[in-house]
Amino acid sequence: MELTLIIAIAAIFILLVLSGFFSGSETALTAASRVRLHAFEQDGDKRASLVNKIREKKDRMIGALLLGNNLVNILASALATSVLIKIFGEAGVVYATLVMTMLVLIFAEVLPKTYALHHADTMSMVIAPYIRVVIWLFAPVTEAVTWIVRFVLRIFGHDVDKVAAGSHLELIRGVIEMHQGPEQETQQQRAMLRSILDLADVTVEEIMIHRKNVVMMDADQSIEDLVLEILECPYTRVPLYRGSPDNIIGVVHVKEMLRELHKAKGKTSKIDLNDVVQKIWFVPETTTLFDQLQAFRDRKEHFAIVVDEYGSIMGIVTLEDILEEIVGEIDDEHDYAFAGVSTSADGSFIVDGSVTIRDLNREFEWRLPDDDYATLAGLILFEAKMIPEAGQSFMFYDFRFDVLKRQRNQIKKIRVTPPAPSQESEDTP
Repeated sequence: MELTLIIAIAAIFILLVLSGFFSGSETALTAASRVRLHAFEQDGDKRASLVNKIREKKDRMIGALLLGNNLVNILASALATSVLIKIFGEAGVVYATLVMTMLVLIFAEVLPKTYALHHADTMSMVIAPYIRVVIWLFAPVTEAVTWIVRFVLRIFGHDVDKVAAGSHLELIRGVIEMHQGPEQETQQQRAMLRSILDLADVTVEEIMIHRKNVVMMDADQSIEDLVLEILECPYTRVPLYRGSPDNIIGVVHVKEMLRELHKAKGKTSKIDLNDVVQKIWFVPETTTLFDQLQAFRDRKEHFAIVVDEYGSIMGIVTLEDILEEIVGEIDDEHDYAFAGVSTSADGSFIVDGSVTIRDLNREFEWRLPDDDYATLAGLILFEAKMIPEAGQSFMFYDFRFDVLKRQRNQIKKIRVTPPAPSQESEDTP
């Protein structure tokens, strides 16, 4: 065998190795986990930092890798054609096409890319220093190619400079939904993580305790009766009003009342109400939970009165309410486990109309919308466009809603029948 033929075959082998390197590198660098590499970089891994820097300019990275891959593939094919023509004559063109297609497909594409897909993080950090050199060598050509590509895309109305990389929040939400594990534990973890991301989108109006459910006390009654009511109340903070519940004058903390009672040596008649009443804090209904949480922390307070745009009192919001939005219900000796919902033997649920859609979605991983209303009763009123009578049934979002009890214009009890599991899985994209 001639020396030139041996050199050509060796060159083809080396070019195929380089082709596999470029193909595998492209897959590894694009498939590597951005989150894990960021964590590695934070821990001081210099190679992970280099990978992140390379990926900051993806068009330059892709351009250099594709340029290198095409160069070696074309050169390998040309050499193989030359060698086989010498051996087989004109038929060598056909043989070269078949042989190089199989070699490139198996050893320069499928094999390295398959390996890179399964070891993307590790491989990307190993090859990063070499890819940086490749990008630097091919920089003039890739810059020219990138400019031409962007120019052509602009002609067709696609400016890549104005294309966003996508919402990081949506990426995180997708990862949360993919989280797998023990059913009950994983469901709770997903619910907590979703709730953290929702803090900036949910307003206090959606989680507040409505004014009709707020325990308030009349400050005009005798101090003896007032002290007794406050001490018997299951809550630590109690709003006080004069004349009507719309005229809240302050909040009494049970601990402060006990201090004053101790100072007065148990004689309630000596207690001055002004010494225990704390100034009230009003917040607008449109305040987001994220902002309200920050405000609670800054002011070192746990309680606020929610008002609408006209200054009318709508309800109260507490630090515990916001924390429960993140971690779920925090039950104490005065709470009931998910009050307002009971399970029937047929798989349906008997739900109070005042139960919020967010709590139901969180507890049972339903996907009922809550953009235009907060409670289950609100959903039925909004979708039905009427105040239903007891006994009426509706089908919304594949759920069946049977109105069981109505008091005046308020829906009190609803039977909710969720779709069958098979139907839910079919509807899930």
